Amino acid sequence: MPRSDIPAVTHVDYSARVQTVDCDRNPFMYGILTQFKALTGCSVIVNTSFNLRSEAIVNTSENAYRCFMVTEIDYLVIGDRFFDRNSQKQQPLSDEERTQ
Repeated sequence: MPRSDIPAVTHVDYSARVQTVDCDRNPFMYGILTQFKALTGCSVIVNTSFNLRSEAIVNTSENAYRCFMVTEIDYLVIGDRFFDRNSQKQQPLSDEERTQ
């Protein structure tokens, strides 16, 4: 049985460290969460470090897009730009291709 409906954010002691968003302070992110909930029924998005193992954390748009393209991330938002994995010409590398 999973720890919760959102096990990716639930610690082994059943606690979680959450950040909240409201429309007044961050209308853009509030809109994303509202749409995400409408599509999935879940109003939580995991916020985690954005990097590949043994690489520095992403700190530019170019780094973010490159990381996105060599992983299996489905969507990427940079500022007001939205990238859908299926709309990109290059697809993610396989595990074997990544290690060569």
